[in-house]
Amino acid sequence: MTTTPDSTSSSHRSAAFAAAVSERKLKADGSSSDRVARILGIVLMVVGVLGTFLAYNNSRSLDDARDIASNQILATVCLAITIVGTGLYVVGALARVLRLWLLRQLVESQDRMDQLAETLRNR
Repeated sequence: MTTTPDSTSSSHRSAAFAAAVSERKLKADGSSSDRVARILGIVLMVVGVLGTFLAYNNSRSLDDARDIASNQILATVCLAITIVGTGLYVVGALARVLRLWLLRQLVESQDRMDQLAETLRNR
């Protein structure tokens, strides 16, 4: 496997970022509430899809229109649960990405301030 200059520079940048975060003792991992939201979102998505499938499968064996309508309502509720789970997962994942982006901005701005202070000291 040949490394290109882009992959080498990106791995160097990520290693430098990790070193800067650990040097400043900043918290790089996500909040526990974000992790709970992502896990709960995945669980709700799976439960909603399974519930919808079971309601559909159950309605295939029914002849009465009222029973079929009840299963349609159940399937709709399960789809709503799936949508809520998707929203929770997206919010948790987006919060993690934004937290890392903000941390990167903080590290870069601190580096710029250090460079500026060094330049002013050398004047």
